[in-house]
Amino acid sequence: MDIVNVHEAKTHFSKLLDRAHNGEEIIIGKAGKPYAKLIPLSPVKERVPGIAKGAVTDAFFEPLPESELEAWES
Repeated sequence: MDIVNVHEAKTHFSKLLDRAHNGEEIIIGKAGKPYAKLIPLSPVKERVPGIAKGAVTDAFFEPLPESELEAWES
């Protein structure tokens, strides 16, 4: 893996983004030392609304017992 200096990264940022998007990890260096890593993102899974439907009962909204409250407050 090559280190790309900051000046080169600023000049060729779009190309570096394309390379990262294609799976390559790119190290950006400052004064010849690794400074940051440009990596591809993992695909984001779409959230499914209602996944916990029915899991929250009325008991969830009841006050906590005194022993539980004391544990949180101490």
